[in-house]
Amino acid sequence: MFTSFSKETWQAFKEADRAGPIHMLNLVKLREKAEYADGHEATGAEAYQRYGEISAPVLQKLGGKIVWRGGFELMMVGPQDVTWDIAFIAEYPGVGAFVEMMRDATYREAMVHRQAGVLDSRLVRFNAQSPGAGFAG
Repeated sequence: MFTSFSKETWQAFKEADRAGPIHMLNLVKLREKAEYADGHEATGAEAYQRYGEISAPVLQKLGGKIVWRGGFELMMVGPQDVTWDIAFIAEYPGVGAFVEMMRDATYREAMVHRQAGVLDSRLVRFNAQSPGAGFAG
């Protein structure tokens, strides 16, 4: 299961700085019961909700926003036993804004709830491009 990135990936992320916005695809599978180190009881959904409540103002302060959100319906291509409870794309003005968010004290407080509530996740960085009619840009 994956809930955070490695030091090597974090370093590669920062080194791949460039001008312009980045899009971060988030796929999240929640725990049925959150796992807090202090024994606090909550569902995974409740823990992730708390993460969102605390982290949203930080995202907005740094110029970020959610540009797409969807609800899982059916795995068309891929393992049929893999589902995602939460899927969204967050846009950041640039690499620096994401780095600043990860260093923000309020965001770090929020991460306690994310880590407690998330069973598995994927976080994929994309170069935001203009939409169009064709599949290949």
